Amino acid sequence: MQINRKAVIAATLTAPTLLVLAVAPGTASAHGTMSNPPSRTMVCYSEGPESPKSAACKQAVATGGTQPLYDWNEVNIADAAGRHREIIPDGKLCSAGRDKYRGFDQARADWPATTMTSGATHTFKYRATAPHKGAFELYITKESYDPAKPLKWSDLESAPFHTVTNPTVADGYYTMTAKLPSRQGRHLIYAIWQRGDSPEAFYSCSDVVFGQSNPSPAPTPTGTPTATPKPTPTTSTPKPTTTATQPPSDGTATLAAINAGAGVSPATAAAGATVKVTAVCGGSQVRDVTSGAFSPARTAPGTPTVAWSPSLKAAKPGTYAVTVRCKNGNLARTSLTVS
Repeated sequence: MQINRKAVIAATLTAPTLLVLAVAPGTASAHGTMSNPPSRTMVCYSEGPESPKSAACKQAVATGGTQPLYDWNEVNIADAAGRHREIIPDGKLCSAGRDKYRGFDQARADWPATTMTSGATHTFKYRATAPHKGAFELYITKESYDPAKPLKWSDLESAPFHTVTNPTVADGYYTMTAKLPSRQGRHLIYAIWQRGDSPEAFYSCSDVVFGQSNPSPAPTPTGTPTATPKPTPTTSTPKPTTTATQPPSDGTATLAAINAGAGVSPATAAAGATVKVTAVCGGSQVRDVTSGAFSPARTAPGTPTVAWSPSLKAAKPGTYAVTVRCKNGNLARTSLTVS
């Protein structure tokens, strides 16, 4: 379960298992990845986590499952503090050394790539699902780069071709205009986003092709991708700046204070039983509730509402994520065990 953006206080609601994240001011977890040119995680998410089209994305799923695609914006190290080259091993730059994302470290020359013009000015867009102050560094591979070999730090130019601190963010994207280096053929752009208000850093690999036809173009992300979790427990590294809390018993908070909340009652149910879900989207409206625990897996309210409590049928045994998605992009997550 998670919540995005503002710090919130839980309201007293009918579902006893409702959880939200109480986040101290300035410590909300940041997430993001390069969107133009799209990173490997965004490319594979855009293809569809359950049925990716490209051979590289299919292998990424075969290697690490679909959850890394749903968590496309979380290739991070919580305590990096600028020590990128020290703590990320050669061959594991695209995963930031995290086993969860090891499928994106594949050394192959058929990753879907974005066609770019050598030496041209390009407007980079970096999707930030939780914007924060910080600095960006954009690196490109050397002329000698071989995509069929594991990516090493020595494969990147020693200095970034573009750096910027606190770039403009609009509609959920950081925008950076930079002159591309002179290159020909297939290369890779490596982006590092080091937060200025936390030691946390984010990393992304974007495959690009200069000056020639591109046999495997990257899909163009459309709209605003939402990181909908796969209906299985995630093994993501927890962010040390967030804590899960139960709603206060004094009833002093209001629904408007909850950016996103998700709850289930009971928390454990037999297959075929009815489960009451509580969905809250303060300042927005509930978009839907999704979970592989239910049949159907996605349910949406019939009329616009900020709080919704549908009764859904548990489908099959297992432990599943139950996600509330809000129309403004916020989401909350809890879990349900079906016996």
